Order: sequence, then C-alpha cells, then structure tokens
Amino acid sequence: MWITALLLYQFFNFKFQTPFSLIYQMDLGNEVQKILSWTSVCGNLALHLIWLIVHLIINVWYSALGIARVVENTLISSGLLKSYNAINISKVRYLAVVIDSEEARQTSKVLELLRWLASIGIKSICLYDREGVLKKSQTAIIEGLNKSQKATASKIKSQEAIVEGSNHGTLVEHVDLEFVSFADSKPAVAKAANLLFAKHYASTILEKPNFTESDISEALQAVGYGGPEPDLLLVYGPVRCHLGFPAWRIRYTEIVHIGPLKSMKFGSLIKAIHKFTKVHQNYGSYDGVLMMGAKLC
Repeated sequence: MWITALLLYQFFNFKFQTPFSLIYQMDLGNEVQKILSWTSVCGNLALHLIWLIVHLIINVWYSALGIARVVENTLISSGLLKSYNAINISKVRYLAVVIDSEEARQTSKVLELLRWLASIGIKSICLYDREGVLKKSQTAIIEGLNKSQKATASKIKSQEAIVEGSNHGTLVEHVDLEFVSFADSKPAVAKAANLLFAKHYASTILEKPNFTESDISEALQAVGYGGPEPDLLLVYGPVRCHLGFPAWRIRYTEIVHIGPLKSMKFGSLIKAIHKFTKVHQNYGSYDGVLMMGAKLC
C-alpha cells in the first residue's frame, strides 16, 4: 500500500507543478552542470601547470649539470684543476674502447681519440664496434696515426701540463692496436666448445669433467681468441652497455660510459682515467674460485 501511495504522490506532485517551479529546477540543473564543468577545466589546467613546472625544473637541473660538466672539462683540459694533473698511467696497462658502429664511421673522430690516448701515455688499445666498421678501417686508422704523428706533436704540447710523468703529455713512439668486432665472439665460442668436446667428451674416458673458468679460458687461448683483459673499458655511444664486447675478456674490467663520440671531450677522458687510477680493487678467493671484492675509492 505505501508504495502505491508514494507513486500517486509523485504523480500528482509533478502534474500540478507550476511552470515557474519547473523553470527554476532547470536553471538549478544548468548551474550545477556549469559548476562541475568549470571544476573539471580548472583541475585539468592545474594538472597541466604542475606538469609544466616539474618539466621545467628537470630541464633546468639537467641544463645546469651539462654546463657544470662543460666547465669542469674545460678546467681539466686547461690544467687548472690540480687534482687531475697527476695520473698513475701504469694502472692502465690495457685499455679497451667500445664505439657505436654508426659513430665508428667517423674516422677523423676515432683518430683524434687515439691521439689523445697516446698523448696520455696509453700504449695498448683495443678498438671494438659491433658491426666491424673499425676492422674494415684498420689500414686507414693506422696510416692516419702515422701521418699525423708529427703534425699533432706541437698540438699535444699544449696539453702536456695536464698529466705529469716521464711518459705523459708526449706522443709515444709506438701504440699497439687491436681491432675486435662482434663477429669474433661467435667463432671463438664455437671453436673453444669443439676443442673441449674433442678433448673430454669424444674420448673413451668414462668420467666426464665439470668445466671450470680456467678450462674455458685455456680453450679460448688455445684457439687464438684469448687476448688480454682490459683494465678499463670506455664506451662511446648512446647506450650504457659494452655492445657485445667478448664477455670472457671483461671479467674484472672497469666499464665507464663516456657519451657520444661526436661530443667527446679531452677533459672527460682525463677524468675517467684519473678516477679509475684512484680505485682500489680487492681480490679474494672462495672455494678455489677467484672473486673480486668491493671497489673502494
């Protein structure tokens, strides 16, 4: 009964409403819609303003870091920062340089980088790119270094104050260069695996050994793909990785990402090498396996 009564009340209440009351209710509904719409617009504007402010702060922060980095590189190159004047280059016995394949086509930049490394006193350098561009340009790079040796001697003298020491600041007479690409990794692993299989599994020995790190290293060395392990690996490119450099040669290598080759700076190179020479590496053993401990500056 009460439901029927409620429906009759709503029917007669709506039926006998005056036009003025209906107009008032419509105006009230429009005002509510306007308020909700205005609130939505203000909220969207506020969120957009907050996003712009955050974006501006991030841009200013990274711009400030970039300016500080440029100023620091300039001061290092000019020799005004005395803390970078002394580098114990003997800690960098073998240096690897990984370059993005697209940037490796800039032979002039590669030659300039090699001149810088030679002026610092680096005598053994491994050049790597994934597609083998540097290997194809091997002859041009070596000839370019030989031709520019005398031409760059006077230019390098202006940088002699950067690094102190008998072998620093002058172009060394001989630099050992090694050219490596990603294609060297595949045959190396295949040949080493075939050697281990023929030695241990194709024989009549019933007991099959468990391969250790030293066994694999010896196999790689036997097939001619061992090579020295770089003390420091510098990466020039847009990504922060070694781009497929042979993994068995960088077990204890310090990897530093410098940035694009086109924007390389002499100061950033000095800073990376100087920082590495100040790092102390602790080595320890556990159950006969060689392990590297924490690196302490």
